[in-house]
Amino acid sequence: MKNLFLLLLILAGLSACVQVVTVQEPSAREKASLELTEEGRTYLENSQIENAIRVLEQAISLNPTNGQSYYYLAQAWLQKGVASEAQEFNRLAHIYLKNDQEWWDRVDIQAAQIKKIKKRKQIH
Repeated sequence: MKNLFLLLLILAGLSACVQVVTVQEPSAREKASLELTEEGRTYLENSQIENAIRVLEQAISLNPTNGQSYYYLAQAWLQKGVASEAQEFNRLAHIYLKNDQEWWDRVDIQAAQIKKIKKRKQIH
């Protein structure tokens, strides 16, 4: 009986240490934003910059915290050669992707590319 009581105490202590993590399903707006982001990325891959910008702006309007949309929008402006716009969207991507190391690295690389273009334009 004493052993059973001790075992129950141990189990109760262990169960108190277990943390329940719930994963929240993305809202319909968040899902739509991610789908538009993917569509915008595809436009970028096919060098359809204006279509990419239009779709990515829609993605941001549905979910202003979608950091990937800002990243790809910065990429679109970078491909268009407008460093000031690219820099602003890259700054926003930094804010919203700060907790994702893989994206953070991509955003940093993009920021370096933007700086190169800005320097090049200053020299000419």
